[in-house]
Amino acid sequence: MYRRATSLSQPSGNGLTKPFKTPTLVQTVQRVLPVRKRKRVSYKENAPDSDSEEDNRKGKKKKKEDVAYIDPDADIVNVNRIYPAFKPKPFEVVAKKRFSIPEMRNAAGELIPVVMTGISLGIRPQAILIPRPLHDPMADHAIVLYDPTTDDRETDEERKEREAQDAKEKEEKDRAEALAKSGLQNPHKSLKALLGLDKDKKKTMEKVPVVIDPKLAKVLRPHQVEGVKFLYRCTTGMIVENQYGCIMADEMGLGKTLQCITLMWTLLKQSPRAGKPTIEKCIIACPASLVRNWGNELVKWLGSGAVGTLSIDGKDNKTELVGKVRRWVAASGRNVTLPIMIVSYETLRTLQAELANCSVGLLLCDEGHRLKNDESLTFQSLNSLQVKRRVILSGTPIQNDLTEYFSLLNFANPNYLGSKNDFRKNFENAIVRGRNADASADEHRASEQKLRDLSALVMKFIIRRTNDLLSKYLPIKYEHVVFCDLSPLQLSLYKHFVASPDIKKILRGTGSRPLVAINILKKLCNHPELLQLPEELMGCEGLLPEGFVGARAEGESRGYSARGRGAPSVHSEWSGKFMVLDRMLARLKSETNDKIVLISNYTQTLDKFEILCREKGYGFLRLDGTMNVPKRQKLVDRFNDPEGKEFIFLLSSKAGGCGINLIGANRLILFDPDWNPASDQQALARVWRDGQKKECFVYRFISTGTIEEKIFQRQASKQALSACVVDEKEDTERHFTAENLRQLFQFKEGVLCETHDTFKCKRCKNGRQFIKSPALLYGDASTWNHFTNAELKNNHDDLLRQEVGLPEVSFVFQYISH
Repeated sequence: MYRRATSLSQPSGNGLTKPFKTPTLVQTVQRVLPVRKRKRVSYKENAPDSDSEEDNRKGKKKKKEDVAYIDPDADIVNVNRIYPAFKPKPFEVVAKKRFSIPEMRNAAGELIPVVMTGISLGIRPQAILIPRPLHDPMADHAIVLYDPTTDDRETDEERKEREAQDAKEKEEKDRAEALAKSGLQNPHKSLKALLGLDKDKKKTMEKVPVVIDPKLAKVLRPHQVEGVKFLYRCTTGMIVENQYGCIMADEMGLGKTLQCITLMWTLLKQSPRAGKPTIEKCIIACPASLVRNWGNELVKWLGSGAVGTLSIDGKDNKTELVGKVRRWVAASGRNVTLPIMIVSYETLRTLQAELANCSVGLLLCDEGHRLKNDESLTFQSLNSLQVKRRVILSGTPIQNDLTEYFSLLNFANPNYLGSKNDFRKNFENAIVRGRNADASADEHRASEQKLRDLSALVMKFIIRRTNDLLSKYLPIKYEHVVFCDLSPLQLSLYKHFVASPDIKKILRGTGSRPLVAINILKKLCNHPELLQLPEELMGCEGLLPEGFVGARAEGESRGYSARGRGAPSVHSEWSGKFMVLDRMLARLKSETNDKIVLISNYTQTLDKFEILCREKGYGFLRLDGTMNVPKRQKLVDRFNDPEGKEFIFLLSSKAGGCGINLIGANRLILFDPDWNPASDQQALARVWRDGQKKECFVYRFISTGTIEEKIFQRQASKQALSACVVDEKEDTERHFTAENLRQLFQFKEGVLCETHDTFKCKRCKNGRQFIKSPALLYGDASTWNHFTNAELKNNHDDLLRQEVGLPEVSFVFQYISH
């Protein structure tokens, strides 16, 4: 250190210019290494290796392994021989060979099927496809349900995405604020955040039109196109936000089934987003007798195999049924092979637990008036399903009162009208008060105002068209209400019963069995032998004729008729309605080739029809509640066959009054009325519907002056209520007070038509109609044509003209469709 310091202080500086050397040994060690030789490389195609010529001269054969060997002493290496250059074959050579997927076989030599996955090979980028609608909206006769150029409203899918994005941003913001308050927030931004890559890129999906399938568009009539557009707008929430239900309240025969199939098929296949459906699954709930009919309708309009359906028709046992339903519930996305479930209301109640956690896209409720009672098990079972799109199909939305009407609306769009008590307070009480015949002018005005307010709310979700539209497509329908006088036996028994002490107690309000008495009178109006006499009418022994048998035990009369031996005969002369029926059937059999449907509310009456047909040798078929569902459709198909020999179809109104298509017949007799006008209207619409080619004649038999007339009058009152709320007919008259409707057991003997007297008709004088009705309103018989017995000679119907001069038919109301 001393020397170093001294040298630095010298001004000459020789030590600073010398390079620094590390200390070494005195003697240096020298290692002798071979000189590295770099081989020359030849890139010529046929250049020889250094030793190749010598080897060739010696005639040595090289092994294949020697090709990859490089002699370290060689001067030249031929790279092309070790790594030959690739030359593609000409396209003409390659294209001659046919491409086929390689086959794989198992140990047994069997061919293993190859499943195409559709996975693209390599790293080819995903193709950018221009969004296209499923069907061309510019094609001829194309029906567009959604047009993105005019319908700029936010779709349901867009709203869901927006809400999800807003929720995500809010969550991130809340998390950042929480970290800032706790002092744990990182003040430095990540590179991803700085570059703006942390935010999701919002892809603006181009919306496409939704177009009805051309195979359905070509069969839809104008009113059905309007109906499908209404259904689509309601079920996609385009009418009122967050309200997805509606009521298809078209009258029978207008094609509600086809309209709903079109809606369902469109939602299953299309949406404003190209290639994506609106819904994945759909449930069709209907009466048990219509399960198979819905399956047939799907095949009829969409084609066989177009859509998979799970039809629960009662053929499977409980274990198989539950297994099928669980697989249906578990399926989602591309695994949904059976998107449509067709099930009866009764079976759906038993499957409530299995369907509880299943998300359903659409629920169709055929004959939806079964949901009129919101406390019933059926209503509660369907209401518990996870489905927001709910469509109710009902030709008669109002059946008894506005409370039932509210139940239907509340099922389709829950809480839209508030609670039941709110509905009663805001609408029902005022409307019903104003509809009474003895209502004051102020009550009537208040009722009309409430009616307009209610209509403004609910008509957004209800579409209602009457049978008047069918006049363009169907033949004329003549509907008659035929008032038949009681036979002498019926008259004596009826007068005896209404004068009995039991009826007097009921009229005083002290009787305890009014329903039993009503049922006795209704059966008596059909035929006295439907009653067990004299047990059910005490003291009538002296009125019964010789040979009177009375009602048999349940099933006994069917047993007699089935064996064909010892079957009792029908005494048509003991019933006024049976005498008219007997003459009509004889005329049809002898002079026409028409078929007829006979409908009754009592299977006992059907038993009498069956015995009458066997006596006369008439071919007939019978459908009632004892027949299982699979056999019902076969029976209907057999009757509708033009080559079928049976010209009479016996039908129970409860078992087959809903949805069954009997267009093979063009005549129908409803033998007895029901308290519910909807049941009668359903039954009357079995023949006059799509597919009918002949003029239709419909007859409703009513016993003159009896309880059946009171029932018919009450039906008129209910239909007037329906017309006010749903049809909005301003000229529906108010005929009956509440007091009139309680006078069921009063019997007026000798009148031609008590109902006509109640109308106080100004168009008739001295039993003859001298002023033609300005308009025939369906459901309001006061506007129909009125005929006494003598005036029936001017009636269009041959069967009614033959009743002129006979004592059974006293009066007739006539409605002509167009």
